[in-house]
Amino acid sequence: MKHPWSGLKNIPRNIWLLSVSSLINRTGMMVLPFIALYSIKELGVSLGTAGLVLAFYGIGAFISAPFSGKLSDKFGSLNVMKISLFASGFFLILFSFITNFIAFLILSLTWAVINEAFRPASMSFISKEISPDRRKTAFALYRLAINLGMSIGPVIGGILSTINFSLLFYVDGLTSIAAGIFMIYSPWQKFHVPEESNDKEKLLTYKRGSVFKNKKFIFFLLATIPVQIVFFQHIGAMPLFIVNELGFSTSTFGLLIAVNTILIILIEVPLNDAMSNWSNLKALSLGALLYGIGFGMMAIMADLTPLIISIVVWTFGEMIFLPSAGVYVAEISPEKQRGEYMGYYQMTFSFAFMIGPWLGAEVLEHIGSSSLWTGCFALGAISAFMMLKLGKGFITDDV
Repeated sequence: MKHPWSGLKNIPRNIWLLSVSSLINRTGMMVLPFIALYSIKELGVSLGTAGLVLAFYGIGAFISAPFSGKLSDKFGSLNVMKISLFASGFFLILFSFITNFIAFLILSLTWAVINEAFRPASMSFISKEISPDRRKTAFALYRLAINLGMSIGPVIGGILSTINFSLLFYVDGLTSIAAGIFMIYSPWQKFHVPEESNDKEKLLTYKRGSVFKNKKFIFFLLATIPVQIVFFQHIGAMPLFIVNELGFSTSTFGLLIAVNTILIILIEVPLNDAMSNWSNLKALSLGALLYGIGFGMMAIMADLTPLIISIVVWTFGEMIFLPSAGVYVAEISPEKQRGEYMGYYQMTFSFAFMIGPWLGAEVLEHIGSSSLWTGCFALGAISAFMMLKLGKGFITDDV
């Protein structure tokens, strides 16, 4: 019988090195989860005003994505990632010296532009460093490293915040710099996957500068936005619903979210290795539908066990959807513009991050939880339907 993790044997060294660097960086990720709380406790702003910090970060991430993707194509993904890590470390340490809230907002936006440049560059790097048939497993391994780090960082951050809030900035900044140092001294291999003939045809069809003429890609971006808005309810309306409306404690909510992290760590890599031969659009449609069903289940469920089931369902949606999305962007993009395409894909996430949590909280407060979770099911179904239409040739390759 095939071992569920056997697919990792075929992952090249460069992907492992990137994953280790991301693990180091994400293990120190503790500023973003606590930055609004820091604004309230240390800068003395109100709860509503503190929300502006995350909004400014979202704006910076939105601005950064397409430009950082283009920079990756021009100067190389590795170079962009190294600069992002070192510059992010510097700006994080600088945060602790800022006491003016306006300056803090400007710094948050600047930090986001630099910090979020890492994402498109890393996704472009993965796409170019492995053969197309192994990309899903590679993206799943990369997400495993990120989620392992993010399961550690906020816990350490919570402890450090009780000692001195400034320690969060120092530790986060130093781990970012450490990840950059690791990248500089890592034994990178020279590796290049020959593009398949269909990719060569795309290079002829989609010439540089014609991203917006690639109808399939634009339709794909539009199809991802509804389900991404659903995804960000786990940091928006979901905690408000579970704690304020259902009456569970914040610690219970933390344990519920841990279900998501544990499943990703244990299952995502074997799951994507097993689904490596699936059509990307078929997998995207299934993932979007599971997102919608998982969050939609909360419209009729209020007990702990059904809540766990709903989290399991949408976590499977996440584990299927996100690696498949990265692979599809790599598949549809010309090699010399892969970073740019990844940047525009990442921009849709930044857009959803900006509006998703806010929109979910507004709907929950003014219309009610049943309408919110029913709406989440509808949004997931819309994305699933659009992916199916895309897979059935609804949009042609003509530009």
